[in-house]
Amino acid sequence: VWVSRSACLMTTQLICKLLRSREAAAAVDVRTWPLILDTDDLPKKRPAQICKPCNPDTLAYLDFSVSTTGMLAGVKMSHAATSAFCRSIKLQCELYPSREVAICLDPYCGLGFVLWCLCSVYSGHQSILIPPSELETNPALWLLAVSQYKVRDTFCSYSVMELCTKGLGSQTESLKARGLDLSRVRTCVVVAEERPRIALTQSFSKLFKDLGLHPRAVSTSFGCRVNLAICLQGTSGPDPTTVYVDMRALRHDRVRLVERGSPHSLPLMESGKILPGVRIIIANPEIKGPLGDSHLGEIWVHSAHNASGYFTIYGDESLQSDHFNSRLSFGDTQTIWARTGYLGFLRRTELTDANGERHDALYVVGALDEAMELRGMRYHPIDIETSVIRAHKSVTECAVFTWTNLLVVVVELDGSEQEALDLVPLVTNVVLEEHYLIVGVVVVVDIGVIPINSRGEKQRMHLRDGFLADQLDPIYVAYNM
Repeated sequence: VWVSRSACLMTTQLICKLLRSREAAAAVDVRTWPLILDTDDLPKKRPAQICKPCNPDTLAYLDFSVSTTGMLAGVKMSHAATSAFCRSIKLQCELYPSREVAICLDPYCGLGFVLWCLCSVYSGHQSILIPPSELETNPALWLLAVSQYKVRDTFCSYSVMELCTKGLGSQTESLKARGLDLSRVRTCVVVAEERPRIALTQSFSKLFKDLGLHPRAVSTSFGCRVNLAICLQGTSGPDPTTVYVDMRALRHDRVRLVERGSPHSLPLMESGKILPGVRIIIANPEIKGPLGDSHLGEIWVHSAHNASGYFTIYGDESLQSDHFNSRLSFGDTQTIWARTGYLGFLRRTELTDANGERHDALYVVGALDEAMELRGMRYHPIDIETSVIRAHKSVTECAVFTWTNLLVVVVELDGSEQEALDLVPLVTNVVLEEHYLIVGVVVVVDIGVIPINSRGEKQRMHLRDGFLADQLDPIYVAYNM
């Protein structure tokens, strides 16, 4: 409210009461709040006129979220960008007024808000919203709603998928007996701002195959702060492809495709299909020149639904102004691109889409901010974390970051405190064997210490701040200096 300088709040009766309560008054003076509108008590009369923006470039809304680096920032979406965005999604997902779409995402920001609120207004389809928090007490709620309403398109987050695979693993037979049927689902899209998690999407597909879920239905999308959806799997698009790349070459920002199962191979799944009207180029983040197919570089995007800038009160907007209007240093120097801050590569495939056009696949490798420069090579946290999680059954979650040239590995332990000591040599060995890196610090913590945002993404920089401020309350810390 403070950062966005809001003039009015829309909320439910329950929260209205809470904001006016004595407890709230102790924290903040209620008189300083902007006007509060109770959405449960809407006026019965329809307004006489509909607001029409006089200029398509005026601000339609601010999209606020906490980034994976733990910063609260809003991006500015103009009326032109918002309608271009809705049009693009409508075309890609074939959303018509007769359709019903089930959404199990927080509706407050990013693609969750656009799908739930804006797209249903623009396309006229019915949105069924299943609050992700409800799945913690009833993991079957989302899938039961999808089955009951005979939904063909549904959207979720990785945390929702994880709740379903962990919570319903042994219940598929009883769900089948209750009439749960997922055979009508054409697309089940995971909304993400990271590299697709192949292991999770595959185990989800495998688990619910018996309930009629088609394996090709599950796919992921990709969006980021500068553009909330760059890729999204459409209904008539070709199946998402998976390639295997050499992990050693990737450390030198080179992309070398290898056979499945070959040593040091890393599977990468395509992040859905590039949305209509979106152009992508892979650029060198330092010299801002275009890169060839065999290079890993920063994903730059040119699209009518790019955001027009950051909205913060920290006064650092000018530092990031090139995020929204960058030009290549050579080649096509006229086009204005937005820099996503993510590393990836494009690959031409032999596949064609419904219009007969060649399909370009985008593979996201990781965030530039979180990539770690060690021994002159670039490492991506997710690769090291995957190795550590596989090392022991008591490790439920892991996050890595660097601190003064040292690699810090934080692991969440599900077990007795005696096991914490045993984990240290296991962690250091697996990282040394698989990544040739020496671990500087191993921090063993309780479950739930690693901060995760509403989309289920780890906030590694947030965790790093907590570690440096000595706020993690660890079970055990080992310094291997």
